[in-house]
Amino acid sequence: MELTATSIWGAVTAVRRQAPLVHNITNYVVMNNTANALLALGASPVMAHAENEASEMAVLAGALVVNIGTLSDPWIRAMHLALPAARARHIPVVLDPVGAGATAYRTQTVRELISLGPPTILRGNASEIMAVHQDEARTKGVDSAEASSTALAAARAIHQRHGCVVSISGETDYVIHEGGTLAIRNGHPMMPRVTGLGCTASALCGAFAAVEKDAALATAAAMAVMGVAGEMAAEGCPGPGSFQVRFLDALYVLTEEDLRRRLRIVPEIG
Repeated sequence: MELTATSIWGAVTAVRRQAPLVHNITNYVVMNNTANALLALGASPVMAHAENEASEMAVLAGALVVNIGTLSDPWIRAMHLALPAARARHIPVVLDPVGAGATAYRTQTVRELISLGPPTILRGNASEIMAVHQDEARTKGVDSAEASSTALAAARAIHQRHGCVVSISGETDYVIHEGGTLAIRNGHPMMPRVTGLGCTASALCGAFAAVEKDAALATAAAMAVMGVAGEMAAEGCPGPGSFQVRFLDALYVLTEEDLRRRLRIVPEIG
């Protein structure tokens, strides 16, 4: 896979042109953030977690994003309905294992969801990805206790077992796919100070997967756009409060020249 500013910009323009519907079963903390980020990028978000409509909504969408951030049994049942429905229609599925490894409930839930059928894309921080793979891994609440590079072995094992693209977010974002491992070194230290930006990354993965058949390219484009927009938002920004608004603005005004000027990609390895 060749990831360039041109290929990423092609995916951005496809999202803006097609305005794909992205079905999110996500958490209370980030609903507003992720919906606004999808709108700023050019996609059309819907947040629908009721059991009564989860499967019906999933098949209407261009992508399904499942996020376990604020779990409850009814929401889990909705996820169990939506995932098979989307997979049966070959609709891309993004799974965000928020807080996996923090409690047995979270870890068991995400593993059960994967057992229904592997997602197209699995995106999480290092601790979450490691917890999906091994029982011994532990997560600090919903934050990573590890650098993103420490989860590479776990991510590769998950990819080999389930065939899904795996993305590890952190200071360096990694995308593990059939062709190898891609490292994207965009972003800003202020980003972890704003709640929900990891969840936003998963939502953007859904938007790009809805318009781009290559799931690895869709994932890498989402992570690169997140990082570049974060850098743009941080310029002259006094703190996390105004950063949130500036981040949405950066997604909205993003240009191909911004990508060409800022994109920092390490050649594929392994």
